[in-house]
Amino acid sequence: MLQLDAKIPSGPVDKKWQKHKFEMKLVNPANKRKYSVIVVGTGLAGASAAASLGELGYRVKCFCFQDSPRRAHSIAAQGGINAAKNYQNDGDSIWRLFYDTVKGGDYRAREANVYRLAELSVNIIDQCAAQGVPFAREYSGHISNRSFGGTQVSRTFYARGQTGQQLLLGAYSALSRQIDDKTVEMYPNTELLDVVLVDGHCKGIVVRHLISGKLESFSADAVVLATGGYANVFYLSTNAKGCNVTATYRAYKKGAGFGNPCFTQIHPTSIPVSGDHQSKLTLMSEGLRNDGRIWVPRQKGDKRHPSQISEAERLYYLEERYPSFGNLVPRDVASRAAKERCDAGFGVGPGGYGVYLDFADAIKRLGRDVIDERYGNLFEMYERITGENPFDEPMRIYPAPHYTMGGLWVDYNLMSTIPGLFVIGEANFSDHGANRLGASALMQGLADGYFVLPYTIGDYLARVKPGAVKTDHAEFRGVENEVGARTNKLLAIKGKRTVDSFHRELGRVMWDKCGMGRNAAGLKEALQKIPTIREEFWQNVSVVGSGEDRNQCLEKAGRLADFLEFAELMCRDALMREESCGGHFREEHQTPEGEALRNDKDFSFTAVWEHKGPGREPELNREPLTFENVHLTQRSYK
Repeated sequence: MLQLDAKIPSGPVDKKWQKHKFEMKLVNPANKRKYSVIVVGTGLAGASAAASLGELGYRVKCFCFQDSPRRAHSIAAQGGINAAKNYQNDGDSIWRLFYDTVKGGDYRAREANVYRLAELSVNIIDQCAAQGVPFAREYSGHISNRSFGGTQVSRTFYARGQTGQQLLLGAYSALSRQIDDKTVEMYPNTELLDVVLVDGHCKGIVVRHLISGKLESFSADAVVLATGGYANVFYLSTNAKGCNVTATYRAYKKGAGFGNPCFTQIHPTSIPVSGDHQSKLTLMSEGLRNDGRIWVPRQKGDKRHPSQISEAERLYYLEERYPSFGNLVPRDVASRAAKERCDAGFGVGPGGYGVYLDFADAIKRLGRDVIDERYGNLFEMYERITGENPFDEPMRIYPAPHYTMGGLWVDYNLMSTIPGLFVIGEANFSDHGANRLGASALMQGLADGYFVLPYTIGDYLARVKPGAVKTDHAEFRGVENEVGARTNKLLAIKGKRTVDSFHRELGRVMWDKCGMGRNAAGLKEALQKIPTIREEFWQNVSVVGSGEDRNQCLEKAGRLADFLEFAELMCRDALMREESCGGHFREEHQTPEGEALRNDKDFSFTAVWEHKGPGREPELNREPLTFENVHLTQRSYK
């Protein structure tokens, strides 16, 4: 059994973080230069962490598989970043952001972590504005805010429809400064293939240089994973094609507990699938739900152009069903409502897999120029992909796999069950419960990287001897041999099916059986199908080329091999959790109105899975969740 000590400080929730910062051990400035830290990933979490640790004086090695940190998938987060600044004077506060996040996650997150996130949100905006992030501003010069799903206040800071990109450029500038100061060494085009443990502590990584194919080991006193989420297990998702589960799954196989793997988020505003040729889906920002109204025809199978459907013939189903929140209900609620309408035959577009997101009222009320200023680049993106102009006719949207709330289990210090292995951003499970509110991913990534990890990693490092393990240790050779043998095995198969064909097949199973709707029969069927797909993969996949040069086919095959194992863990977790909560919707557990029905008596815990070795079933560990400040209640947005 794993020892799950969450290390949550005692005392009132609003005093825990300040108390904890004082009680943690410190590393003095001269000694920081003796310690080395590896950071894997250069999205918002990784870039901000590497920059902050370098600024403090640690010796940092930073790795990414892109050719530049600027290409991390954080650039695709369009809508905004939450912060409890209350600039609108509309009743927001740290407590309200805390409450909205716990409720939005359907009461499956730790209160202590969520409150700290809300508390630090106000610092993030100051940090980013000081870096020059061009947040939208009012005529007066004050930073502007907009609304997002799951809240009744305006707390989302944004830079038109490219907030993630602008925040990443801010973090990248901080990172570049530290690279120039030589406190950070940058390793682009490099993929982590395993972590190295010495005496139970994480002391390094083994990577493959993607240009040369060379395997190389790197040692450090601590390792930080900031490698993002795993929504590409569904094949079609809003994630960049490179996003994968390999780093976190390999750490899981080395002993790191995996928390809530079945908690995946379906985003309600993706451009619908247009055919089998697609390799990914394109997200339209949730920020569009501020001014766009979502509707379908009241008449089933109505194929008329939207301009020919009168107001009386339109069903604004979110506004009717959830009058308090309307189009700004949380993502899981909006996604299920869209699927229900489409499944009932009221969907629009090819195959009936779409609903309308209409800006006609907002354009009439505010003027075309205002809408263009807020969302112009998103409208342009939509028109380039679909050939339809959202100024002239409604967008068509449909839910798609997006964010993953599950991830490696971490304690309050962001350390996994492997001492010395820290996990930040989307790669950990910690702050969102069963559903993430929009604009909270950027908030968590930057909070972890700028304001949490730089404190908590010092508490660990102060207890270990710097530079105690080098890459000449036998454990590094052993892991390198394991990685090399796995690569050679993939290259030696010489099968007849492409990697993508296997990934599509796995994705269909996962979407149908472990996607927006899940039931026991479907999950059991998936648990039978996945091993069959995996077995054929290892016998019949075609991986062309060699391991000694740039080989994207080999990269994809390695990542898919991990997805083919991880998918089984996801389905096992979903089958175990006999309740509906947030994005985990078990069809057997719903209210008469079709809403998620939790079982707090039996499932008010974080599920933490422990790898027990090849061919053996993983073991379930439980971290109980207690709610002292936000009382458990049936979530309602009506």
